[in-house]
Amino acid sequence: MTDTSPSRLPLAQIWPDDMVQRYRAAGYWRGETFTGFVRDNARRFADKTAIVGHTGGVVQRWSYAQLWDKAETIAAGLLALGLQAGDRVVVQLGNIPEFYSVVFGLFRAGLIPVYALPAHRITEIAHFARKAQACAYVAAQHHENFDYRTLARELQHEVPTVQHTIIVGDDAAEFTALHHLQPDPARLPSQDADPQSVAFLQISGGSTGLSKLIPRTHDDYIYSFRASNDICGITPESVYMVALPAAHNFPMSSPGAMGAFYAGATVVLSPAPSPDAAFPLIEQEKVTALGLVPPLALLWAQAAETTPHDLSSLQVLQVGGAKLTPEAARRVIAGLGCTLQQVFGMAEGLVNYTRLNDPLETIIQTQGRPISPADEILVVDDHGHPLESGGTGYLLTRGPYTIRAYHNDPAANARSFTEDGFYRTGDVVTRTADGYLIVQGRATDHINRAGEKISAEEVEDHLLAHPQVFDATVVSIPDEFLGERTCAFIIPHTGTRPRGVELKKWMRERGVAAFKVPDQIVLVDSFDTTAVGKTSRKELRAKLRAQLLAQEQAKPQG
Repeated sequence: MTDTSPSRLPLAQIWPDDMVQRYRAAGYWRGETFTGFVRDNARRFADKTAIVGHTGGVVQRWSYAQLWDKAETIAAGLLALGLQAGDRVVVQLGNIPEFYSVVFGLFRAGLIPVYALPAHRITEIAHFARKAQACAYVAAQHHENFDYRTLARELQHEVPTVQHTIIVGDDAAEFTALHHLQPDPARLPSQDADPQSVAFLQISGGSTGLSKLIPRTHDDYIYSFRASNDICGITPESVYMVALPAAHNFPMSSPGAMGAFYAGATVVLSPAPSPDAAFPLIEQEKVTALGLVPPLALLWAQAAETTPHDLSSLQVLQVGGAKLTPEAARRVIAGLGCTLQQVFGMAEGLVNYTRLNDPLETIIQTQGRPISPADEILVVDDHGHPLESGGTGYLLTRGPYTIRAYHNDPAANARSFTEDGFYRTGDVVTRTADGYLIVQGRATDHINRAGEKISAEEVEDHLLAHPQVFDATVVSIPDEFLGERTCAFIIPHTGTRPRGVELKKWMRERGVAAFKVPDQIVLVDSFDTTAVGKTSRKELRAKLRAQLLAQEQAKPQG
């Protein structure tokens, strides 16, 4: 039976009444739901192609009517299993059409998706399931040679409240196959969800340990991608490619696949973000827009110079997830020959875009300005005092699509939100006189590796569990390809000398996402301490980073 006990923590995202009235009056919140707009588009664009993708190597082309039918069938099947409205379901699927039929099926059933990335392993998935108090898990049978049925068994052992596992694939083993669900349409809700209720839980970057859970409501999230469509030029004629993992907030809503579905456009799923996988699809499907992280954008720009594929349909390339430097921006524009749009945002809410008609220097030099006139931006100094335009400081924000609290995390809420509801983003920015932001870096020990956010603290904790590691400090190092890479400085226990390859293997065997494994490992004899004998992690990381950079710069070039 599904856990429906009163002890399950409620899901909510609460704005003050005056803000609710203001956002409704301005038309930002229109009382829409995910179920409602997909159902409406199944009528308006019934035979139009909604999704093009591959499952098990087989090409799938679903119309809007087919997408809705599949979502309804999945919804009725999940409810027939015994799941009930409000239950939380961890979804871990790659770039396959079933990602969207499952997600829209969950919305239709009144269930709450908890988004996970294909790269996550048992450490992260068990954390999401516990934190969200999930009772079900949906995963692919395989993705990039990893068997998620094995992970599902570990998950049910570690989190017994996850009572249902649904597998997308031909062999679900002892679990339930998605295509074997037995739908009971009589169980489907007769009404859509409350537009101000939580639609799903997104994951944060995990700047201080494992990721926090972000509750997003129908009203706030739909507004973000509806408004993004206007800024990014997404119309029913658009063809939007999802090249990054579909569960990432960037390709989901900026404007992403959700914005494309809302507009009645076509979504094309690339099975991998590589040029080899994506370029043939761009030519075949006449893709007009997509989003990439900076390292991939540079790789694509280079590959475009010699590709035999016709990429001329591509009108807009969005780059986000990490800062794109001006020189890199010029290389991307020259290589791909389309309009570049810089995107700077966060799963917690605020999204900034350069506009398609902005001057070239604005597109190259800045990370854009906010979506909404109601986005409130503060740039403050170390004491929390607002700075004038041109000043560099910490970015705070609140608005009609920025959350007011994380789920089930009082300590994080106390750190991350001011008393008057501003979200402390952790970014250091400069705001120009015309409202554009230039990202200078992070205020925390949050490492941004190719768009994946990594907590130095979490990686250190794993390394410290190794029997030959006395102490560990993890720092970010600038990297031309990744943006930042991770370097772990290790003090071995006396008499031991672990090899870097062994420590990396140790990390992988602990069941963490591969992107958290340090790129570089350096053995040292000791760390500096403060005057009272304590190690200041912030100062230590800065010093170690500076020392390593100085050593690298001193090496002979060529």
